[in-house]
This record gives sequence, structure tokens and C-alpha cells, in this order.
Amino acid sequence: YTEEFWSEELREIILKRFNGNIEEAALKAGLPPFSLKVFLDDPFNNKPSIREAIILSRALNVPLHPTYLFFWSNISVEQLKRIREWLLASDINCEGDLVTSINGILNPEVKEILEEICIPHKIVNERIVIEGANAHAFAFSLGAHDPKHKISEDLSVLENLMALSGIIIRDKAPTFIGARVGRPEKAKEREMKPPVHILFPVGLSGGAQRDLMKAYNRGTIKVDLVSRICPKCQKLTFKRICPECGSETSLRLVCPKCGRSLPINICPICNVEAKSFCPQIISIKDLIDEVCQKVSFRPEQVKGVKGLTNKHRIPEYIGKGVLRAKYNLYVYKDGTIRFDATNAPLTHFKPSEISASVEKLRELGYTCDYLGNPLSDPEQICELKVQDIIISWKCAEYLVAVANFVDELLEKIYDLPPYYNVNKPQDLIGKIVIGIAPHTCAGILGRIIGFTKLNVCFAHPFWHSAKRRDCDGDEDSIVLALDALLNFSREYLPDQIGGIMDSPLFIIRAVLPEEVQRQAHEFDVAGRYPLEFYNETFKGTPAREVTNLIEIVKHRLNSELRLQGFGFTVPTSNIEGGNRESVYKTLKRMTDKLNAQLNLAEKIKAVDVRVVAEIVLNTHFLRDISGNLRAFATQSFRCKRCNKRFRRIPLKGVCIECGGELTLTVHRGAIEKYLEDAWRLVKKYNMSEYYVQRLTLIEEEINSLFEVGKGARQYSLSDFLK
Repeated sequence: YTEEFWSEELREIILKRFNGNIEEAALKAGLPPFSLKVFLDDPFNNKPSIREAIILSRALNVPLHPTYLFFWSNISVEQLKRIREWLLASDINCEGDLVTSINGILNPEVKEILEEICIPHKIVNERIVIEGANAHAFAFSLGAHDPKHKISEDLSVLENLMALSGIIIRDKAPTFIGARVGRPEKAKEREMKPPVHILFPVGLSGGAQRDLMKAYNRGTIKVDLVSRICPKCQKLTFKRICPECGSETSLRLVCPKCGRSLPINICPICNVEAKSFCPQIISIKDLIDEVCQKVSFRPEQVKGVKGLTNKHRIPEYIGKGVLRAKYNLYVYKDGTIRFDATNAPLTHFKPSEISASVEKLRELGYTCDYLGNPLSDPEQICELKVQDIIISWKCAEYLVAVANFVDELLEKIYDLPPYYNVNKPQDLIGKIVIGIAPHTCAGILGRIIGFTKLNVCFAHPFWHSAKRRDCDGDEDSIVLALDALLNFSREYLPDQIGGIMDSPLFIIRAVLPEEVQRQAHEFDVAGRYPLEFYNETFKGTPAREVTNLIEIVKHRLNSELRLQGFGFTVPTSNIEGGNRESVYKTLKRMTDKLNAQLNLAEKIKAVDVRVVAEIVLNTHFLRDISGNLRAFATQSFRCKRCNKRFRRIPLKGVCIECGGELTLTVHRGAIEKYLEDAWRLVKKYNMSEYYVQRLTLIEEEINSLFEVGKGARQYSLSDFLK
């Protein structure tokens, strides 16, 4: 039972009993007409005092305001009797006819009942104290003014309260729901693993860091690159433009077995499919010297890749990697620079909340607030346009670096004037970006209009839905539009299943409500809900059966109001008012996260902490330990130098490709990392013998796999040949 529910009941009474005449209703209640009007127009910011609430209930027969209701349905009639007996035996202090405080004996049973109904109280000198409006509401609801009235066993708790107080008392919370916390929020630059400045192969010459500057010292390197030939001078190269004569080169098909050039896709001699790439010896030193001279910058490190995975092995231009290294930016598999952020839906905002000036917003088309009044105050509420987004400050700072990279790329590589000319995050307002979801290959155009301190990307539900997202904790990436137009290429995408996903192969220029997902058609756009809707909620009517009672987007499709004129029912003082960073992110160790979760579960009455511990054990710890144990037994081995993997250790004991040292890919620590925490859960919450036996078996298996003790020794291959 909420403030807006109460307001609609008051509206209905005024309409039926007084033909909608607020003055007559106010006269009947003995209150100013202005008070009734604000209770109807803005029930969130204008709440009646306890005295006004009781007057309205008595005079107009409207239920008691929800501010002065407690969770009475949480207790039984017997508990109601007990709490009333305690009240009548307590010291009740009054100022006139208003109860100001209640001071009663500290009784554990009474305290538990007070906690059940969620009434604020405190303990002072071994006595329970209830103060302020809560004291008067509590005393009035329990009929302290009529101590002779008895509580009936035949009536429910609420019926008894109505008989005691003489007014209508609603059930404040007839239903409780529980929810488990979803994934933590995120606002972080996208990096491949390991991070890469440029999609250019360096093989083993760049060392573990795949550093082009380290390969530079070797002069030349041998790597797989696209094979192109100049039709004019017949020079073989990996470049699109012939370095000798400046002609455009053409793709050359090569037999991977015999190495001959082929005019067709199948080698007639070897009967194998031709490839458009081959091993080439290139002068990495000359390439880097040429680029560094062109951009007037020599980086200490430029991270490339060991080998390309696209179909033709086409590399990026090295100059892009040098400039990315200058601005500490990392490239994604398609050549773009990404920033990931959790999706958050938003339909309205205040200029003050997004750090945007009124003047700038007016330039962007926000000339009026959502009520149609001219925009002049940063505290006015504006309706968010469908393709406008509000990014995090982290994202803004990163995009400033990306914009500077793009400008220098235009100037020094393409000999064009800079486009963005950005010096600070505020300069990004009005700039175009592309939003991309990982499971799609179409980007959605958006426009930056402001910033938030939260680690999310605020955007219209239609914009998120156009990316095929429903804002249930998922994250998408943002790309600066010109970065995508300049640096994205389908040729860079991996030649494998799923390779084209999460890339802007297509750009959706305009978001149309008719073309977004069904979920986005079902959010409500009404300014307030009718009383009939609230009454249906008390009956537990399924949501789909009451969609005709409130206005939703679906009702506006194919009309002019499908994109604007959306209302909201619950205002907020600030969209950044919530927790900015979840504890799950601030705590680094899994043990600390587990302890925090269990401590919270122990404090929440609706949660059985033993069940929570079992869920963690079943869905996380046991699966992780067993899975890693299985992975250890079937693991492959990796070369520390060239990263080549072997299903079994070669007889030589070293990498057969480069002679490098081999290492495990699954280690003992990965298996045992949760074992101690799992045992702690089992013992602390006295779990069933099943969990004890299962952990014991796992521990025995680990100990047998990693023999420990005096008799343990490492056998060599020769021991089995004796």
C-alpha cells in the first residue's frame, strides 16, 4: 500500500462524494483545499502529518496514510494482544492530543513483535522507546484512546485494528518477494587477452609481450601475411599499394604445400586448397622507422599478436599501433577501440544530474522539459530522446583519448584535418557513438549528452532493445563513430565460427519502436496508475490481465506519441543516488566476498543462511573443485616461449617447435583454492553427511594425485623401462 495508491483512493472519494470538488472535501475535513490538492498532485513530496492523516480518515473515510502504517499482517492476533497490553502498560507522553513518545518495559517478546511490524524504536536505559509520528500512529492504531476495547479472536489482525482505531487500515505489504543479486556493474575499457595495440603479427620475435619494438632490434622477422602481387612490376608484398611503383596490388593464391602461385583455388599438383597468405620475411625495422618518422613519435613498446587469425592474414597499418601505444589504447579483434559498460534504462533526467549545461542541451534539441515548459533551470526534468545516451565519467575520459588518437591519425596518417578537437570530457557532448552487443553484428548510432558517476551506460529502453538487450545486468560496448569508420574492417575478423559476432558490420541509423524487442513494448508510460489497477494488485491478478488498465508503449505503436510524451509514476531526487560500486567489486578475495554474503544472509530474516551456504557449495565450490581436478588430469602443456600447446609432453621434454620450456596449464593451486572455504561452510553450518563425505572423497583424490609425505618421489620415463 503506497502513497500513490492512497492518493488515488482519496481522489476517488472526492470524485464520488463531492463530484470532484476539492473545496467541499477540504471543508468537510477541516483542512485547506491547497493541502488536498498537493496530496493528489504530488503524493511523494507532500505527505499529510499524522494529525492530518487521521482527520482525513475520520472525515472522508479514506484509509490511513501508508507513512503511518506498519507491517501488521506479519503478526498473529495473539501477538497483537501482547503488544497492546505492553502499550497500555507503558508511559505514553502527549502534547495536547498528540502522542510524542512511548516508553515501555524492555521485553524480548515485545521487541521481537516490534521488529516484525518494522516500527522504528530504540533501547534507552533498558526500556523500549518509540518517538515522534510513529508513536502516535502506533498508539492510535492500537486504540490507546479506548483501553476498554477488547481484541476479538474471531477477527483478523487488520480487522481488529480497524475496530480499535475506528478507521480503515490497509495491509501495507501483503506480499514479499525475494531476489538474488545479479552480476556487478562494469565500466571498463575492452581489452583482448593479452592486451594488444595493433593487429600485426610478430611471431616469436617479440618475446612473451609480442613487442614490435623488441622485434625491431632483430631487423627482420618471418611471419604469415597476406600474399599480394603488383600487376605492374610483379613485386610480392603484403601491402595493398606496391612500395616500388605505387600501383594497387592484387591478391595472390599460393599452394601451402608446394608454394607455387595458383590461378585457381585448388592446387592441381598437390590437390590441396590454395591459401591467400604465406610466410614472408619482412623488415620490421624499416616499417617502424618509416612510421615513427611520419607520426613524430617512437614508443617504448607496441604490443602486437603472435599470428593473425583472419582469412587472408591481413595486418593493420603499423602507424595505428604506434599511435594507440602513445595514448595507451588497446584494439579489439575488428580494429576498433571499445569501452564496455553495464546497460541501464532511463527515460527522464535533470541537466544537473548529467553534468550538462542548459545552454548545451538546448543546442541539442532539449528546448522544453517533459511538461512542455521552456528549459531554463538545471533542476527541470527532461525526457531523454531515443538515441541519446549518458556515459560514465570513466568512459568519457577513455573516449577523450580515443578522440585524440583519431585526430592524430587523420592528421599524420591520412593528411586530413582533425575532426573531434577534444580536450576534456565535456567536449564529447553531442558526439556520435556506436553501441554494440556481443551477440550481434549490428551497431546502433547514439549521441552523448552527459555523464554519470555510476559504472553504467544510461540510455532509452528502445536504444538498448535495438541492440537486442533487456537490461538484466548485461554489458555492451561503445565505439566512437569515426574510430569505427576509419579502423574497422571485416578483413580483420577471425576466420572461425562466431568470428563476425560483436562487430559493426551494419549500422542502424534510426531506432524505430516497431522494430525493437517485445519487452520494450511492455513498459508503462502513464503518469499515474488508476485505482482499479491498484485494487487488482491486492487480488494478485496476473500482470498480462491488467495491461489494458495502464498505458504501455504497445498502445502507442504507429502513433506520433510512440517516441515521446512518456510519463513516470515514481520520481527520484537523483539518478545517481544509489550505491555507485557494489561490495562484490571492492572486495578482492573470494573468502572476503563469501564472508560478506553470509554475514548479510544472517542479518536478513527472510533468508535461511544454511540454504545460502548450500547453494554456494553446490553451484560454485564443488563444481569448481571437481571441474579443475578433472581438467588437471586431462590438461595440455604449454610452451613458455611460443605458447604452442601439446596434448602430451614430447619425449624430448621441451617444445619441438622452438625448444622452449614446457609448463602446466592447470596447477594444483587452481584445484585447492576453494577447498578450505568449502570445509569451513560445511562445519560452520553443520551441513549433512553427504557434503562431508563428498569433500572427503575430493580431498583424498587430490592427495592421491599429488603424493605427499616421506614415500613420495618423482618417477622418470626410464623407471618404467627397467
